[in-house]
Amino acid sequence: TRYADCNGSEASEETEIAVNIGGVKHILYGDVLNRYPETRLAELVNRATDSTQDLCALCDDYDDSKREFYFDRDPEAFKCILELYYYGEIHMKRGICPMCFMKEMDYWGIDADYLDECCISSLNEVQTELEEIAEKVKTILDDLEDDTTLTRAQRCQTFLWKLMEKPESSLAARIIAVASFAFILLSSVVMCVGTIPELQVEDAEGNLVEHPTLESIETACIIWFTLEYILRFLSSSNQVRFVFSFMNIIDFLAIMPFYVVLILTHLGTAVMELANVQQAVQALRIMRIARIFKLARHSSGLQTLTFALKSSLKELGLLLMYMSVGIFLFSALGYTLEQSHPDTMFTSIPQSFWWAIITMTTVGYGDIYPKTTLGRCNAAVSFLCGVIAIALPIHPIINNFVIVYSKQRVLETAAKHEIELMALRAKEEAQDCPEAERTVSPGSSSVWDSAAVSASQSDTYIPLLGDTANMSKDQPTHKCKNN
Repeated sequence: TRYADCNGSEASEETEIAVNIGGVKHILYGDVLNRYPETRLAELVNRATDSTQDLCALCDDYDDSKREFYFDRDPEAFKCILELYYYGEIHMKRGICPMCFMKEMDYWGIDADYLDECCISSLNEVQTELEEIAEKVKTILDDLEDDTTLTRAQRCQTFLWKLMEKPESSLAARIIAVASFAFILLSSVVMCVGTIPELQVEDAEGNLVEHPTLESIETACIIWFTLEYILRFLSSSNQVRFVFSFMNIIDFLAIMPFYVVLILTHLGTAVMELANVQQAVQALRIMRIARIFKLARHSSGLQTLTFALKSSLKELGLLLMYMSVGIFLFSALGYTLEQSHPDTMFTSIPQSFWWAIITMTTVGYGDIYPKTTLGRCNAAVSFLCGVIAIALPIHPIINNFVIVYSKQRVLETAAKHEIELMALRAKEEAQDCPEAERTVSPGSSSVWDSAAVSASQSDTYIPLLGDTANMSKDQPTHKCKNN
C-alpha cells in the first residue's frame, strides 16, 4: 500500500521508509509520520541513516539491501494505527480484541487518548470484565492457598468459614450446603402445611394450633438455622459487616420469631393479657415467610435474577411511572363519568384507584365496574393502555437477565481457565528453575497442585490484574537463568 502526501510529490523528493507488517508492505513518508514524533514510526524515519544494529532495536528485522523494516505484528491492527497519522484519531475495527489492540498501540508508542470515544467505551467494558475475572481468580487463589503465618485459631476460623460459605471448597462444605437447602425447603413446606385445618389440633382452650409433629420439625429446622448462623458469625473476619449484610439480616429475621414466640408464650402471660399474647404470636409467625429468601444464598439463578433486576431499575421505574400516571388519570375519569349513575360504585377518586389498578394490570376482579356507556369506554381505553405500558419494558428486562446470566457463566469459565494457565506457567517455571522445583510437594499432578498455588500468591504477578492495571504495558516474565 502506497501513501502519498496531499501535494502529490514523488517519494524521491522526501524521506520515506518501507515497513513490512506481517507480510503486508507499506511505504510511509516522513512528513506524515513526524506529525507525532514520539511514536515508533517517527523514530524509524529520524534514525533511518543509523547503523543496522541500532535499527534492529526498533524492529524485528531489517533488510539493509531493500532498506525495509520487518515487524511481526498484526497487519489489520496496523491499518487502524495508520489512521492516527492521517486523521488524528484511531478507531478499532470489529473483531479486534480491545486489550490486544491496546498492546499494539503501546508497541507503536501511541497513547490511549487518541482512541475515539466509541472505542473507549468498548475498551472500558472489556477492562471491567477483566477486573471481575481477576477478582474471581484472587478469590479462588485465596481458597487454594494455605497461609503458614496464621495462628491455629485463625486457621480454624478460615476452615470454618470455607465450610459454611464455600460449598465448592470441599465435600463436607457441599454436604452442608445441600443440607441447609433441604432444611429451608422443609421449613417452608411445614409452615404451609401447618395452616391446613384438617392437620391442626385443639389446645386446652379449644383453639386450633399446629400439630405437635409439625412443631417438632419446625423446632429442628430452627435449631439448624441457629447453629448455622452462629458458626458463620464466629468464622466471619468482619463480624460488624456480617451482621448488617442484607442476606444475614434475612437469616436473623427467619430465626428471631421462633424465640420471641417462645418467650411470649412462657413469660408474656404474666405481663400481658392472653389475647394480646396470641395476637403477637400470630403476627410473629407470619414473619417466618422471610426464610424463603434464604434460598437465594444457595441458588445462583435467584442471585442472577437479583442482579438483572438491579440492572433494570430504569425500565422498572419507567413502568411504575406509566402505571402511576394511568391509574391517576383513569380513576379520576371513571369517578367523574360514573357520578351520573344512581348506583355508582365509584364513591371517590382514592377509592377508584383500586379499580384502575386491577383494570390496567388486566386482573379484573369484577368487584368494581362501570355502569355507564362513557365509563365503559374509559375502562376499555384503560386496560388497552395498561397492556401497552406493561409490554414495553418486558423485553429490555428479559434481555438484561440473559446478559447478566451469560456474563456470569463466561466469567466463571474464564476465571477457571486463567487459573489453569497460571498453573501451567508455574510448572514451566518449576522445570526451568531447579530451586523452585524443590519447593513443589511430591505427588501433585493436577493443575490445582501446590505449584499453581505457590506461583499465585497475593504478591505474585497475576496476568489479568496486570493487564487491567497496566493495560498495554509489557509484563516482565519471571524466568531464572542457569549460570
